[in-house]
Amino acid sequence: MKDVCGRSEDTLDLPSGSTAGSVFDHYAAAIPRLRDMAASIVLARNHEFAKSADALSEGDEIALLPPVSGGAPEPPAYPLEILDDAGHYFAITREAIDARALEARVLAGSDGALVTFQGVVRNNTKGRATLRLEYECYEAMALRKMAEIGREIAAQFAIGRIAMVHRLGVLEIGEASVMVVVSAPHRRPSFEAALEGINRLKKLVPVWKKEFFADGEVWVEGEWDDSAPRAAGS
Repeated sequence: MKDVCGRSEDTLDLPSGSTAGSVFDHYAAAIPRLRDMAASIVLARNHEFAKSADALSEGDEIALLPPVSGGAPEPPAYPLEILDDAGHYFAITREAIDARALEARVLAGSDGALVTFQGVVRNNTKGRATLRLEYECYEAMALRKMAEIGREIAAQFAIGRIAMVHRLGVLEIGEASVMVVVSAPHRRPSFEAALEGINRLKKLVPVWKKEFFADGEVWVEGEWDDSAPRAAGS
């Protein structure tokens, strides 16, 4: 979106009664390519998914988000993290993810299972040699969404604690980009919760990936979950 619009952020004055869709319409009128992309662009208002008809208030922050799977202004201090009262942990970092430390955060004496999923950078994409990857995200919303997903999973499965961490920046082959760790009294719910966690994270958390090849680079066109409201028809 930053490449298409020529900027990563802007300030806009709109008349009373304007909606989130009014913001999209304003920029689509100036940048026709946005209108062609409307079916895959998702809107967010103050770090939460928004429908086009949602009314705006003074000072709202509206984001136009491309399909997940990026650009960013100067990054905040990292790690960004949430440690809630139940012991669940969610973070965004630009440093290597420490699997042992993450496992120690969630493991309790009553647990009999600990499942750790690591998404790592592989050396090819559909047979095309990959040199490295770069990840960017909409930080505040990404962290909030990870926490929302993790808490919902903790309520859905018989687990103890869950941790979810995503790394940003340039990653080399073999490095972990994302990690989901689940502790539970028994193995089955820990496996199921970890799988559900990474599946939902990949489609609902606004993180984007750029792939670097010997002959070029490209932002990966991913896919939003069906529940994410689009700029068109929402």
